[in-house]
Amino acid sequence: MLKACFLAVALSFYACPALSSASEIVGTVVGVADGDTLTVLDSGRREHRVRLAEIDAPEASGQAFGQRAKQALSGLCYRKTAQVTVHTIDRYGRNVGTVTCEGVNANAKMVELGLAWVYKQYASVDSPLIDLERTARQKKSGFGSTRTRNRPGSGA
Repeated sequence: MLKACFLAVALSFYACPALSSASEIVGTVVGVADGDTLTVLDSGRREHRVRLAEIDAPEASGQAFGQRAKQALSGLCYRKTAQVTVHTIDRYGRNVGTVTCEGVNANAKMVELGLAWVYKQYASVDSPLIDLERTARQKKSGFGSTRTRNRPGSGA
């Protein structure tokens, strides 16, 4: 039984060439759904849906700043090489992680631009993203430039 479990684990790593360690995906960004979700195509031609960890951005359709957030993430990552440090898998089956596109931390950059908030439910209390969000609000970047500084769609 133990041999069968070991073999299954070993084969699962072999079947996932993009996972250089159990927690990293490397590939080209081939799609951007909105300001916090993108698709990475690895060298084995496998697509990975990725949610940027610790941030939340408005939906591209229907929420204020949604298209602007999608365009910003596209500018940072689309058709560029991305490294994803996977933290977990969410309930929708997406990899949730920190995304670096050609040396730029996309999670941090989206918050710095004021086009995403820190997802406080999932971020650590000492996350550096918290200071980036505070600075973006003070500079009135992105969302901070509007009269209301509440999350679009939050009803608050």
